[in-house]
Amino acid sequence: MSLQVKVMDAMKEAMKSKDKVALESLRAIKSGLLLAQTESGASVELSVDAEIKLLQKLVKQRKESADIYLKQGRNDLAEPELAQAVIIEKFLPEQMGIDELKNVIADIIKSTGASSIQDMGKVMGLASQKLAGKADGKSISTIVKELLGA
Repeated sequence: MSLQVKVMDAMKEAMKSKDKVALESLRAIKSGLLLAQTESGASVELSVDAEIKLLQKLVKQRKESADIYLKQGRNDLAEPELAQAVIIEKFLPEQMGIDELKNVIADIIKSTGASSIQDMGKVMGLASQKLAGKADGKSISTIVKELLGA
């Protein structure tokens, strides 16, 4: 079942239950999907990787907005953003734990022969490809820096 069908089904449920936060989140996903599909040169159906990247982008936007609101003392605005992020994350594949991430990144470092922070770009490129959808870039970057001794 495609992401678009899952989102439409979830939207129907959210409308029936009158869940405004879920409905806003699902409409944001639907809007993002439609925009991605109508971009020049885009195919009618998005690949699974493109869908995952879109969902990660939407979650990241919500979390960054919430951080800004919290820094400004606006908890009333941060809470709906965080709630939307949680709903959007339900459509993402299960995220890897920190220990799992460290093991995978350690293997990548061994296979590339990386030994210092100067090799971070090489490691990040491979890690981002291998862990696409399973971890966010910020977590990957933090662990790569830690393991390379930055």
